[in-house]
Amino acid sequence: VRPLHSSCICVVIAMAQQALISVFDKTGALAFAKTLSDAGISVISTGGTYKALEDAKIPVKKVEDLTRFPEILGGRVKTLHPSIHGALLAKPDLPDHKRDLDTHNIAPIQLVAVNLYPFVDVVSKPGVTLDDALENIDIGGHTLLRASSKNFSNVVIIVDPSDYAWIGDRIKDKGLAAITIEERKRLALKAFKHCCAYDSAISRYLETGADDASASAPGEASSFPDTMTVTYQKKLDLRYGENPHQQAALYVHPSGGGIAAAELVQGQPLSYNNILDGEAALKAIKEFQEAGSVIIKHTNPCGLSLHDNQVEAYRRAFEGDSVSAYGGIVGFNRPLTLETVAAMKGVFYEVLLAPDFEAGVIDALASRAKLRVLRIPDLYKRVEQPDIRTVSGGVLLQTPNHPISYDDKAVLSEWKVVSKKQPTEAQMSDLLFAWRVSKHIKSNAIVVASGKELLGMGAGQPNRVQSIRLALKHAGDRGKGSVLASDAFMPFADNIEIASQGGVAAVVQPGGSIRDSEVIEAADKYGIALVF
Repeated sequence: VRPLHSSCICVVIAMAQQALISVFDKTGALAFAKTLSDAGISVISTGGTYKALEDAKIPVKKVEDLTRFPEILGGRVKTLHPSIHGALLAKPDLPDHKRDLDTHNIAPIQLVAVNLYPFVDVVSKPGVTLDDALENIDIGGHTLLRASSKNFSNVVIIVDPSDYAWIGDRIKDKGLAAITIEERKRLALKAFKHCCAYDSAISRYLETGADDASASAPGEASSFPDTMTVTYQKKLDLRYGENPHQQAALYVHPSGGGIAAAELVQGQPLSYNNILDGEAALKAIKEFQEAGSVIIKHTNPCGLSLHDNQVEAYRRAFEGDSVSAYGGIVGFNRPLTLETVAAMKGVFYEVLLAPDFEAGVIDALASRAKLRVLRIPDLYKRVEQPDIRTVSGGVLLQTPNHPISYDDKAVLSEWKVVSKKQPTEAQMSDLLFAWRVSKHIKSNAIVVASGKELLGMGAGQPNRVQSIRLALKHAGDRGKGSVLASDAFMPFADNIEIASQGGVAAVVQPGGSIRDSEVIEAADKYGIALVF
């Protein structure tokens, strides 16, 4: 069966040896085929590759000369044939296998090079239909890969064009026999992983991306597969993990985007913790469409501000906690300006990320040898992948926590003022800002804000009172007239009392405590506007 695309099939024959090549990505394929031909191996091919080889004056025959059967169904059925798969699966040292080969005039194939049609690229295009997706599922190439890999002791399987060079050099010197059994095994492993990733992409698409009216609604239990296959591609090895004794690597999701797709423009390689903090910065700053700046320390925003003037946005974010900012990660959701670079003078950051950089910015940052600079052009790209967290003996899976709707009016329409005191329009705007920020702080999370600027935060405390006190301590005198957001309900009225002592004028929290009435009563007592 021919792959369901314009890929081609090549078979190279030399005396008692044959090599079959079926590639969609033709990078290096012509040079590799010429190496084989120069080594005395005849080439058999189909489709686009046949034409390419013929145009390149490389001796070539058609695959029909081997199968003695024409392609049918518009080229779909071509390589699923005993003359091909018998040649791939045979073990010539077994008498019954050799007898069958001789009876049916089949010569063994000792080398196969295949790569599959880029299914992921096709289904990632806007407007792709289920029929389009199915039409681009590679059948023939996939079958060639599995058959060859199963018999790797007798067949050298190549799925990665980067392997052409070293294998070609071996063939020039000593022939295919120079490829050791361990090398053949590694090549087969690479091929099986290629197949696994391909099948995973297809099953993932049919589960979540196909235009199937029977698909479950997001969040329903049935929207999670009975068997979960996760396929990521390794991007780079890291020096170590969260701690020096742990090994680590970064893998990228097939859909791309996010911190994993960031371009390292300057600086040393990213560390494991750099990537975690960078992810926190990216998620926090893309929560807002307005121009802003965020500073992250240990995955928590210690500073965040929105302002049309980028220098001012950065300055206010830095003032949120100038002590914790040292050695942190700074992020922007607009191209970085030279003026902002100047404003950062004297402050050490591990990582800086932005969607782009104005002219001269990279040169200006070059003197900061220890600063890692990341470009994330698709900063607002919605990455559709589940949140996965490992636990002993398993994993927890949940739908992604995407940014809160950018439609402020729609969000605020779902809020309810439960106190006698009504918040002002400016306070409601600040409450929404604080609420968005609290989403990115470890619970128990408390945010104190004013003028769309993070004044103080309390994170990760075992009780909400401690988080409130920490946030108000950071805010100091600037907390007078501020707003406060709590990521979960306030269980006791003392939360409101402490907020009042710090000068908080309005509070937003989800509500839901059995003592909500006491909390509301406290808000009324201290003249605080309370929103659920």
